[in-house]
Amino acid sequence: MLSILSGDRVKKLDADFIAQQDISSLELMESAANNFCTWFRSSFVPAEHRLFVFVGPGNNGGDGVAIARLLCQEAKSVTLLVFEEKENCSLDYKLNFERLPDKVQVISIEKFDFNIEESDIVLDAIFGVGINRPIEGVYKTVVEKLNALKAIKVAIDIPSGIPADEVLRGSAFQADQTVTFQFPKFSLLFPEHAVYTGKVHVVDIGIPDTFLERYEEGKFYLQTNDIPGLHKRFHAFSHKGDFGRIMLFGGSLGKVGAMVLSSKAALRTGSGLVHVQIADSERMIMQTAVPEVMVAGAQEIKRLEAFDALGIGPGWGTEIDLSFYNSILKRFHKPVVIDADGLNLLAKKPEMLQFVPKGSILTPHVKEFERLVGNVSSHKERLHKAQQFAVEYGVFLVLKGAFTSISTPEGKQYFNSTGNQYMATAGSGDVLTGMITAFLGQGYDPLHAALCGVFHHGLAGELAGKQKRRGVIASDIVEYIPETFLLMDIP
Repeated sequence: MLSILSGDRVKKLDADFIAQQDISSLELMESAANNFCTWFRSSFVPAEHRLFVFVGPGNNGGDGVAIARLLCQEAKSVTLLVFEEKENCSLDYKLNFERLPDKVQVISIEKFDFNIEESDIVLDAIFGVGINRPIEGVYKTVVEKLNALKAIKVAIDIPSGIPADEVLRGSAFQADQTVTFQFPKFSLLFPEHAVYTGKVHVVDIGIPDTFLERYEEGKFYLQTNDIPGLHKRFHAFSHKGDFGRIMLFGGSLGKVGAMVLSSKAALRTGSGLVHVQIADSERMIMQTAVPEVMVAGAQEIKRLEAFDALGIGPGWGTEIDLSFYNSILKRFHKPVVIDADGLNLLAKKPEMLQFVPKGSILTPHVKEFERLVGNVSSHKERLHKAQQFAVEYGVFLVLKGAFTSISTPEGKQYFNSTGNQYMATAGSGDVLTGMITAFLGQGYDPLHAALCGVFHHGLAGELAGKQKRRGVIASDIVEYIPETFLLMDIP
């Protein structure tokens, strides 16, 4: 699992890795440039595009100079746009500049006419993670001119102008895609920066995860290869009881659709037995829509200890008897999943939070979270409050959205890499509730249930999005859940 490091740790990481491997900083830069070019070739046909590489005077500019050299034999043409004379640039920039072949056209930024066409590709290597103040002067002017172009725009490591760990102040390069080295920079995960980052790709430059772990600061990026090892394995003699007995609470009058989605998602995620507690008037709809689900009666609700996990909230409404909700939390002594109206009721009666079982998983979207903790001024503050909330109440806080975060009772935070904008549709959160509850019921510890649930949910959304784009509905996400297990060869 990739550690996410703060900007001021990146330089130390690079220096220590260079020393340990007995290589030069130029060699590490060459590795970064080569791996960027591998990504580039997998995304574009270089011969079909003119490349315009904008390079600042530091090592991010040095990356750009190396990339220009490596791609110049393949691209239709490569033009390097420089802001400073090489004598005023970093050492590795200078060394790379001296290796440039004649085929790369070098133009001073003051003499450039910005005659860039829609099919051309602009590579931004002006500033890297070291910037800590708004860009100004000629840099700001150039970035704003580039933003006005219709060309394809790619940022190298981080869009110029965005600080590594803070929210942007001022102007920044607006990339269609950002190719970041080794791990995502923290600020690339902020929704305030979505218009600047575009699609984020993480490119390995040869620093092993074991080396990164020495510098970890409690923030991690979840990727495909992290997931198989988190899953439990079942055998030929496993029966439906082994796959978990769960109950979902929700589905008030007119809102049973939320429970249809949640319970079906739980079944598709592997639950052996799924019960639901819903309004009596909605029984026929439920049992027709999902015949594999059992509608709970009074006896089942009295015997909550017979269940392996509970999911609370989808379509529940906020008019339910709070004493009933309290009794569920007090009688069930294993972790539960709480979403939607289960969270809204806790926001109305925060004193009930003390009864939420330790290790439970709360899954708010941004607005539900702010009902719990109050307004925030930025996503960085929101993440900090999520971390505090998880520690204070001993729960796992799943803050839904792009790069969904999972905050743990120990203060760690994990960020998901799957999902897309097409999942922003009614019922998507109900699907996630069913999935995480299913994993809990199958005996996963709460952290693994949350990580697997979030990852598979996002991946199912990606698969649905490839087929239906903005036409994706929550039912589509449910139907693609089994495909996520097949893709990762999880039995």
